[in-house]
Amino acid sequence: MSGFDCRIPFDQLRDGDRIDLVAGDAERAAIAERLGLAAIARLEAHAVLSRDGDAVGAKGRLKASLEQACVATGEPVPALVDEAFDLRFVPEPKGLQPDEEIELGQDELETIFHDGSAIDLGNAIADTLALSLDPYPRSAGADAALREAGVMSEEEASPFAALAALKGRLGSQS
Repeated sequence: MSGFDCRIPFDQLRDGDRIDLVAGDAERAAIAERLGLAAIARLEAHAVLSRDGDAVGAKGRLKASLEQACVATGEPVPALVDEAFDLRFVPEPKGLQPDEEIELGQDELETIFHDGSAIDLGNAIADTLALSLDPYPRSAGADAALREAGVMSEEEASPFAALAALKGRLGSQS
């Protein structure tokens, strides 16, 4: 398979199959828009499938080269993602209401539900990319922009900095 639009029908899933996905220009642009990224220059994933009845495993690696917007300046911040993944596709639970919550245990965090007819590997890998991103990307000019906007650094906002300032004021009064 060459594209990232990768919905694999159950009757085509084989234990041990290797799937190589490489996102084309349109797919990278669509994923970048979905994830709020400035650009994705490269996005690929390689997975080996395992099947146990209605459950399917996909273990592999995701690699991406992308640009995020700096949280302070909006400037592009280049990023490389090289992330291992171990996904498990299981049938959707029966009898749930559309808005009903399902609690997953620690060992089930990378579990994706499928409808019984196919798994959507491409979408699951795009979600894995989203979870791999830096939530607060910062450019080289971020600190200066934040200071100019009046935002204190972590050191300035810490309780110890407040105590030091208070001690300094009390010491100057004596």
